[in-house]
Amino acid sequence: MRFVVTAEWRENHLLRLILAGFLVFVALLWITNALLFFSQMSFSPASVVAFYRGSDAAFTQPRSFKVLLEISHFHLFAMGILVLTMTHLVLFAPIGVSTKAWLIVVSFGGALADEASGWLVRFLHPGFAWLKLAGFAALQASLAAMIGIVSWAVWTTPPNGYRGGSGGAQA
Repeated sequence: MRFVVTAEWRENHLLRLILAGFLVFVALLWITNALLFFSQMSFSPASVVAFYRGSDAAFTQPRSFKVLLEISHFHLFAMGILVLTMTHLVLFAPIGVSTKAWLIVVSFGGALADEASGWLVRFLHPGFAWLKLAGFAALQASLAAMIGIVSWAVWTTPPNGYRGGSGGAQA
């Protein structure tokens, strides 16, 4: 933690290597998340509804309570930890506080909407398919932004806001 707060992550090559390795894994997760989404449905409300509620035309069954529960059980923890870690790293990047706040809200909100919307489509109303699309897009966009921001902060040497620089890095 000290390395991030004091911006020593730019001076400690091993820490930079660790952060770069982590960012590679997050980028691969970002890619596989999109591939998994688009292998199961398209970016349309009708395909989301068919995926969760089943389709007579495609001979698919609705997602069961147990399947949704198993997916949620893992995803709620994993996405919470991922978004917590990425937003925490963004806090120490020399960007504006409003950008940081926006990324925190969009990433946590997008992840929660992405997870909850499958349940809502399946058991409440097909209109929640729009929430699934919005949640997926918000999560993917915020993760991409955070990957870029953290990569930039780790591999460049902007002014350090904790030492009186003009980067606006106060978290």
